[in-house]
Amino acid sequence: MGYWGYLVVAKTERRAEELSALGEVHGRLRVNERLPGRWLVWEHPGEPGINGEQLAAALAQETGAPVLVGFVMDGDCVVIEAAGPVSGAWTACLGPRLMAGYLAEDGHLLEDWFLPPGQAASRSADWAREAGHTVDPAPLADLFRADVHPWAQDKFLGLLDAIGLRRA
Repeated sequence: MGYWGYLVVAKTERRAEELSALGEVHGRLRVNERLPGRWLVWEHPGEPGINGEQLAAALAQETGAPVLVGFVMDGDCVVIEAAGPVSGAWTACLGPRLMAGYLAEDGHLLEDWFLPPGQAASRSADWAREAGHTVDPAPLADLFRADVHPWAQDKFLGLLDAIGLRRA
């Protein structure tokens, strides 16, 4: 069994308990990584039933900066919920082949829930621009097409590299 849990990326100097958007989940969040420019990566292990879309939107509004929420599913794939005050909200996934398998169990298709890789790359580039970085969407599209098993959480961190957050 692989890793299940959430990774939340936000630009803030405040502690989790000081952010009302984090509500009751702040007590289970721990700082996973501090990135240049006051960006934090928090981790929330397990399957707490967080609504990533609502969390990303509320946290983006509260911090005034774009936010990424990644739900890692058994180390196989990642649901990406993103929001920015300017770039808006979008949903994509890392590891589409395995994600399609999870969705098929409930009779859903990948296209029912997630942007295709090219659109996800474009929205990621817009998100990065709002975060203060200029990136080429082409490598991002490859990232959204690739299989990620067995370490999907590492691919999520690779997304942070690709959108410029982990650069000094």
